[in-house]
Order: sequence, then structure tokens, then C-alpha cells
Amino acid sequence: MEFRQLGKSGLKVPVLCFGTATFGGGNEFFRAWGETDVAEATRLIDLCIEAGVNFFDTADVYSDGRSEEILGEAIKHLPRESVLISTKATFPFGNGPNNSGSSRAHLTRQIHGSLKRLKTDYIDVYHMHGFDALTPIEETLNTLDQFVRDGKVRYIAASNFSGWHLQKSIDISEHFGWARYAAHQVYYSLIGRDYEWELMPQAYAEGLGALIWSPLGWGRLTGKIRRGQPLPNVSRLHKTAEVGPQVADEYLYKVVDALEAVAAETGKTVPQVALNWLLRKPTVASVIVGARNEQQLRDNLAAAGFALTSAQVAKLDGASAPQVAYPYWHQRSFIDRNPLPPSYR
Repeated sequence: MEFRQLGKSGLKVPVLCFGTATFGGGNEFFRAWGETDVAEATRLIDLCIEAGVNFFDTADVYSDGRSEEILGEAIKHLPRESVLISTKATFPFGNGPNNSGSSRAHLTRQIHGSLKRLKTDYIDVYHMHGFDALTPIEETLNTLDQFVRDGKVRYIAASNFSGWHLQKSIDISEHFGWARYAAHQVYYSLIGRDYEWELMPQAYAEGLGALIWSPLGWGRLTGKIRRGQPLPNVSRLHKTAEVGPQVADEYLYKVVDALEAVAAETGKTVPQVALNWLLRKPTVASVIVGARNEQQLRDNLAAAGFALTSAQVAKLDGASAPQVAYPYWHQRSFIDRNPLPPSYR
């Protein structure tokens, strides 16, 4: 398993990370993802370790804390220093006006709750799950810096920030000498390439590692959706497609057609090619893969065992090229003054 530097930090992470949103099934939304219990979770964790993947991602809100609890149980037989744990806070957890956001009050409560549920005394990568525009950025970053100084957190990261949110946070941290965001957890896939417009050039310039969530486009790139073929009768796509970003049918079919062509060239599956395409992109440190069962996990882990060629990546780039929003299309009209990050890693 290849390991990459997480941004400009000293931490190295495997190029695949196991996401545990399928653990617990604590409410209707997460039951559509999965209901993995402790026994099955332990088996999946062991499969990851065998494959060299020791990075596990969760969040306090996944199944109302149940995902963290199950992950904590599933790794307790492993030496703590042998695994990397990523979790998140910011979104509402419980009732009351102070039980959400990135305030000192809420984060202090949530870090202690996560540590207890995970059965550990520190978290390797602690994310702000989203930007909180009501809390001063200085308050959030000062609180996170204190967590690092107290040894409760090793590295801090953002998730789902816009470019100016992230840049302002970086500048404030550097001004005060506080812990700096090492990574940005983002949505990025062959049918969701908005990350490339501003956030990727920023990450490239600032030294931020991208951790990719929903790399298969909310399940649309699993190979189950094909031109002229109905969805399976039993599929989480029936629910998740309603809440995820909408994708035009013809655009999706065009991308899947290209994926199938490259899959035929490589002898790999459609999702393995889609995942490997991400690993060829600059700034990407790790791609978060999920699995409802052992076979899905084995298939996803195999996505790191080969490398697409630059020509194959170019074929997929061309098929998935989106219409770029302003001002990015304008900036790209004078690319000599606004160079993009490399198209192939």
C-alpha cells in the first residue's frame, strides 16, 4: 500500500482510507448506507490492516455517535499507535442552541464525547465537518490549537469549506502560530469535479492534502448504472440519489461509457478505475472508500494495486469535463497567467 504525506504535515497516510459511515445504521439516513455491527466491523478492519490500510474515518454525527462506538470496539485489539483515526465535529449533536457549530463550547463537548466513544485518548486527524459562519474563526482555531497542545489531537483538518473559508483559516493560524489545517476532506469524483476549479489549485499552492469522500459519485459509479439499464430493485441509490448532487443522465452515461472502455483495457472493474483515476490527481492524499460487506471492501482495496496511464486518465478527463463556472472559465482563457495543477500524478 502506497503512503503519501498529508499536505505539508509530517504525517503519512495510506492512499486508501476506510470510511465507517456504514457502521451502526442508527437512523433512517444511515441505514440506507449500512448497518454494520461490531463483529462485522472487526472483520472489515482486519481486512484493511491485511491490505496495508490503517486509516479509518468517522464522525460524531454518523448514526448519532454509534459509528464512533463501533469503530472503537473494532480496533481495540490493535495497538493504538498502529492505526490512524479521523473524526469530525460541527454538525448538530443533541438538542439545544449550543449543541452545534464550531464554537469552543460545542467543540470541547464533542472532542471529549468522541474520545470516549472511540475508546482512545487522542485523535490523529480532527476535522471541522463544515464551516461555521457564526463563530469567529479565531475562536475555532484557538480551540483546536489547544486540543493539539493538550495531546488530544495530532492534526487538524477542514471539510467542505469554500476557498476563502480555508484561506482565511490558514492565514489566521499562521499569524498566531497556531496549528494549521493539514488537510481538506472534499467531495470529488469523475462526475463531481468542482474541486478542481479553486480548491485544488489552492491545496496545491498551500500544501493541503485532499481526503476524498464519496469518490464514486454517491454510488453512481459502482457499475450498477448503465445506459439503457434500470436500477437494481434493491439499491441504496434509490435513496441517496435524492439527497446527493444531481447529475444529468446523458452526462453520467458518457462518463460510465468511458469507464467501461478503460476497465476493458485494464481488466479492472468500473469502480476500481473510477477510484484509481482519483489517485492519479494532484493534491489527493487519500481516497475514502466504504463497504457494506467483505466483498465490496476487497474490491475497493484492489483499486490501489495498479496505475492508470496518462492516456487513460486523459480519456476519462475528456468524457467527464464539466462546464466550468465563472470566473474560472475566464481565468482559463489566459492559462499562461493562471496555470492549473498537473493533470496526472
